[in-house]
Amino acid sequence: MNKNKIFDCITFYDENLITNARIEILNKHVDYFIICESRYDHKGNKKEINFNLENKNYEKKVRHLIIEKNFPDVSNGWKVEEFQREYILNGLKDASENDIILYSDSDEIPNPIKIGNLELNKKYAIFMQKFFVYKLNVFNKYESPWEGTRACKKKDLKSVNFLRKKILKKNLNKPFWKFNLEKNIQIINDGGWHFNNLYSPYKISKKLQTFQHSEFEAKEFSSVDLIKSKIEKLEDLFGRNHKYEKVVINNEYPEYILNNLDLFKEHIL
Repeated sequence: MNKNKIFDCITFYDENLITNARIEILNKHVDYFIICESRYDHKGNKKEINFNLENKNYEKKVRHLIIEKNFPDVSNGWKVEEFQREYILNGLKDASENDIILYSDSDEIPNPIKIGNLELNKKYAIFMQKFFVYKLNVFNKYESPWEGTRACKKKDLKSVNFLRKKILKKNLNKPFWKFNLEKNIQIINDGGWHFNNLYSPYKISKKLQTFQHSEFEAKEFSSVDLIKSKIEKLEDLFGRNHKYEKVVINNEYPEYILNNLDLFKEHIL
């Protein structure tokens, strides 16, 4: 009997470093990587196609989907985000009913050990991930463990947005009569890493200004000088009273990162 395939799916803007690392980290366990990118940013402005696969040995495993037309409604950032997520389905047309679909934001990397041993004993799964911000070794204890990568079989994939937005750990604590909430959820601890805002201050500023959530566009958040100051002080960008912590890079990190620290030297404090 053929082993069920694993499809690892992300939406993409310009996160080449972490996306190429993701492919290296997960390659042994993932059959196909679905990378969905648009020719337009979330404000509807034309952008370059940025994805560049560095290791050409993986070309047959990578499906780079490109949304050629502008988003239907750029006035609503949430709908833009949802449209790009749902476009991923175009890369899953040959997936069998029992194949495993993983969905993550591009900076959420599931633990390859957990992927290799993955047995879904519930309809859905959430990978609980360590949260790092600004640098590979700046730990965010306030949002760890992070509900990152979601997983299900293709036959249970109602929509990519359902998987991302409705499969939540808090559902498990709701009373039984909340029958409209999905509770058939498996929690996978030690489920990987969320490397958030692994950018220069300038790129973080640019990201915020093309971000789908307009409340973060304001200069009070997107000023390059302010962002630089927040990173230096290990403080939260958005005024929350978070003080982040520098940690040692140890064997709890992905093996690929440990073996290629030179590639990431600009992203280590």
